[in-house]
Parts: sequence; C-alpha cells; structure tokens
Amino acid sequence: MSGASTPASSSGESFSEALSRWAEAWDRFWFTPTRPHTLCVIRILTGAMLLYCHLVLASDLLAFVGPDAWMSNDMARQLHDGAFGVSDWARSYLWYLESPTAIWLHHGFTIAVTAMYMIGLGTRVTIPLALFLQLMYLHRLTGALFGLDQIVTYTTLYLALTPCGSRFSIDAWIRPRLIEKCETSAFWRFMLPDDSPSVAANVGTRLLQLHLCVIYLFGGLSKARGETWWNGTAVWYAVSNYEYQSLDMTWMARYPAIISALSNATLFWEVFYCALIWPRVTRPFVLAVAFGVHASIAAFLGMITFGTMMIIANGIFLSPRLFQSKEQRQLDDEAAALIEHDDADVDVDAAEAEAAEQEQAERELNEQLQNPDLSASERARLREKRDKIRAAAARVKRRYRALKKREEKYEARVKKLREREAKIKTIVQKRRDRKNKGDGDSTIE
Repeated sequence: MSGASTPASSSGESFSEALSRWAEAWDRFWFTPTRPHTLCVIRILTGAMLLYCHLVLASDLLAFVGPDAWMSNDMARQLHDGAFGVSDWARSYLWYLESPTAIWLHHGFTIAVTAMYMIGLGTRVTIPLALFLQLMYLHRLTGALFGLDQIVTYTTLYLALTPCGSRFSIDAWIRPRLIEKCETSAFWRFMLPDDSPSVAANVGTRLLQLHLCVIYLFGGLSKARGETWWNGTAVWYAVSNYEYQSLDMTWMARYPAIISALSNATLFWEVFYCALIWPRVTRPFVLAVAFGVHASIAAFLGMITFGTMMIIANGIFLSPRLFQSKEQRQLDDEAAALIEHDDADVDVDAAEAEAAEQEQAERELNEQLQNPDLSASERARLREKRDKIRAAAARVKRRYRALKKREEKYEARVKKLREREAKIKTIVQKRRDRKNKGDGDSTIE
C-alpha cells in the first residue's frame, strides 16, 4: 500500500511545482515593471491619427453630427436604445445637441484635447478625456465607422492606463521644473510620471498586445470560413475591386501563382499571429509580414489611415530599448547585470542545498537497505526510491554546474561594469580638475 502511495505523492508534488511555475510565469508576464518608451511613441502617433480623424469631421461637421446630418440624432439614438433591436450600453449626449454653435464649440474643444493628447500635455487627464469624447462621437456616428475608428479607440483606452506621457512630451519637459513637488507630492508624481520601469506600463502593453492577437485570430478564422482564401483568389478580388483600388494592380492576373501564394500566406499569418508573435525568434518575421500586409492595404487598396494605424499598433511589440538613449540602455544593462548576479547567487545556494539534501536522503536509504529483516518487496521499493533520488541528484548537480558557470560569467560582467564605472569617474574627475584649474587661472589673471 505504501508503494502505491508514492507515485500519487510524487505526481501531486510535480503538479504543485508545475502550478507554481505557471503562477510565476503569469506574474512575470503581467507585473514585470517595464519602461514606457514604446507606449510614448505610440501615444504620439495614435494622438496624431485621432486628431486627423477629428479634423476630417470638421471639414463638414454639421453633415456628420448636425441637426440635419446624413443620419439624424433620432436615428442614431434608436440604433442603440432598442427601438430597432437589442438595447446596448452605448450612449451619447451628442444625440441631444441641436445647436450648430454648440456643436462647433464642442468640436473645437475636442480638437484641442486631442492635440494635447498627441503632444503629451496633461496626459493623465487629456487621454482619458479624449477617449470619452471619442466614444461620444462613435455612438453618434453609428453606421459611418470602420476599422480605423475602432483601433484608434482601443489603443487610446490602453494608453490611458499607462504613464505614456513620461517621455517625448510636454509633461516630460515640465517635470524637471517641478521636481521638488513631484518628490514630495503623490498627486504631482501621478500627474507628471517619470520614465522609470512600472507595472502600469507593462499592463497597458500586454492588454494591447493581447487585443491585437484576438483581432488577428478571429479575423483569420473568419477568412477561413470562406472559399477564396483557401483556393487562393482572395487577393485578386481585393486588388481588382475598383471601389478600393488606388493603384492598378490588375497586372497580377498574369501571375496566378503569386496571387494564390499571397492569399494562403496571409491566411496562415493571420491565424497564427497570436502564437508566432511571442517567441523572439519568430517575432521579427511576424512583424515584417504585418508591415507588408498593412502597407499594401494602405498603398494599393486606398485605406491609408487604417493600414498606417495597424502598423502603429503592431509597434507595441517593439522593445522600449529601441527608443531609449544610449546612456539609459547602459544603465539598464548595469542594473540587470547586478540583479542577475544576485539571482545567480541565490540559485547556486539553493541548488547546493538541494544536492546536499539528496545525498543525505540517499545515505539514509542505503542504511535502511543494510537491514537484514527487510522483505523482498520492501527492499525493491527502497531500491526504486534510491534510484529515483540518484537520478534527481544527478539533475541537481548538472543544474548546479550550469549555475556556477552562469555565476562566473555574471561576476566577470559585473567586474567589467565596475571597472568602466571607475574609469568614467576618473575621467569626470580629471575634467572637473581641469575646469577648476582653468577657473583659478582666469581669476588670477
């Protein structure tokens, strides 16, 4: 009976360990602090696209949302309040705005808020406010919307959760001038965040990344329900449609193999985007295809704004290091080296302790096997247990050796970084000495 309980116990322990690893991976995925630089760049580009959308509305504002618009206020309201179907939660005060003057004043305010969002002025307020105003327009303009409006809106939603005004913004320019208030007041620290790694930046990044994965997955599955993406004619129907055509691509009819390959490759990429975008090995290829697909949509199918915005959104998978200065990257590398070195010390100590425990357990089993009164079944069970402990000890020793090598590598790296730090300090001190000497000489003269 005791022999039967051992596998259950070991399987229970392995399940617990697996669950612990999954919990650690989940925590690392969502709550690892990250730099906001990528989000800051996306804020500028998304804000510019949203500003462009509102300027387009301003070109004929009353035709879009005025009292005699193409779709009346009553019609827009009835599309959401259940008059023509199921009632939803979409509401807009623009349904009740009839005065042209009030509509223009409201739109001028919206443009100003969106411009502040783009340049990064008061982003903790202006981005949520821009999101709210955008929703009011979306619920008023039902029937006149397409993919661009959706992607600009949800990108703005996730940016509102992050400190995306901490770089490349007016807020970043103001912060050093109010540094004393930021250091002493939680309110000002929130309103004018710095660009240090934060959980909020990582959460906003992950939400936008996952949203893109969902979009591509269901877009690909929707395509897979039809025949044209399977038989390879979908791209031809797209480029030969004069409603969307901005460049004549009908010459592709002479190369059906290319049309078929592009159709099938696009379907494969869209369905498997959600899996291939995460590994570092495949991510550059997936992003390259995303750029090619959406750049083609922008250039050849007349949907310039939509294609551009999808490329911007895919930029969320770019590392913040691409937008950091050389000095910031060096500081991050030094901090990472020190942290990894400390983690390596802990791992090596744990592996060494675990190896010692395994050896002690093996000695105890050997002592039990020396007992002449043991039955054959008990002796076989103990030998089986000893073999498992030996196998586990061998794995621990291999891990210990690997960790020792990693520790030595980190120690060498930390030593090199500290030598460079000392060299930089020496150079800085020499420059200060020369400057002080020059100031002294000029004083004497």
